[in-house]
Amino acid sequence: MKKTKFYNVHEKLGAKIVEFAGYQMPVMYSSIIAEHKKVRESVGVFDVSHMGEVKVKGEKALEFVQLITTNNASKLFPGRVQYSAMCYNDGGIVDDLLVYRIAEDEFMLVVNASNKDKDFQWMNDNNSFGVELTDESDDYSLLAVQGPNSQKVISKIADKEIDMEYYHFVRAKVAGVDMIVSRTGYTGELGYELYFKGDEADAEKVWDAIFEAGKEFEIEPVGLGARDTLRLEMGYCLYGNDIDKTTNTIEAGLGWITKLKKENFIGIDEIKKVKEEGPNRKLVAMVADDKAFPRQGYEITVNGEIVGKITSGTMSPILDKPIALGYVKSEYAEVSNTVNWVIRNKSIPATIIQLPFVKK
Repeated sequence: MKKTKFYNVHEKLGAKIVEFAGYQMPVMYSSIIAEHKKVRESVGVFDVSHMGEVKVKGEKALEFVQLITTNNASKLFPGRVQYSAMCYNDGGIVDDLLVYRIAEDEFMLVVNASNKDKDFQWMNDNNSFGVELTDESDDYSLLAVQGPNSQKVISKIADKEIDMEYYHFVRAKVAGVDMIVSRTGYTGELGYELYFKGDEADAEKVWDAIFEAGKEFEIEPVGLGARDTLRLEMGYCLYGNDIDKTTNTIEAGLGWITKLKKENFIGIDEIKKVKEEGPNRKLVAMVADDKAFPRQGYEITVNGEIVGKITSGTMSPILDKPIALGYVKSEYAEVSNTVNWVIRNKSIPATIIQLPFVKK
């Protein structure tokens, strides 16, 4: 199992460590609910160094990114980030990812930890443009500083103004270390992700500086447990749960990152067909009043008929209600419809709502 450069920090802090995507990662430090609320109310820090970073360089870097991703990367300029997806020829999703335009001829693709090797192989298999592909995942450390007070914390220790728009990035020194600072994140709050290279000493220097700067805001470390509940409250998809090779972007509600007017991308023909004919099922957001806990794989029924399955579920720390995402047959997917979750042979009524669960 791999360890991030913050592993010793996590151990010292008494984090509960679990195996995740080939890494030893902190799932929580105090409690998932407390860490979740800290991010919603003030500021928290996640070690997400397990994510993958692939550099794409060359004269035809843009053409390559356009072919393998569903969004329109030609809209990007250096300093801009885009949420996108890669699809198979049949329209199934290889992964969802962030596309950073570093320079006119250079991009950085940030992919999910559990998909790094598969994604890199997919990129190489489809590199008909002669671009240079480099997997730099092991070189980068990545911290996500998230919450209403995140900008105040980072601004104290950065060498330039950190006041960019959503999905933009700058190069800056933070705690004296060169890095990419992007206004992105997986929580729905104001937040920043810090990409930098260096050894354990550099990593701990950055960590310590962030926590010193955040003392007045009672900053806390946050584990993967709260990362999951935070993203679910916003209705953000998780690969392996809500999207995978058996799902397409239209049924997953990701039509907004699927630019079908683009000249071409892998999977476009099949996705166009789904768009034209309408998907057979749709990913919906559901909330219940019962205190039952919805889990991935639980059946969704209407009048005793199985109409779908839950893909992600939790008890929302902010709403104090059970919430879930799941696929249901399209005819039952209207907002305000009532469905039932089957939990231990009991039917729990749930209402389909418009995302996000927690309005920001």
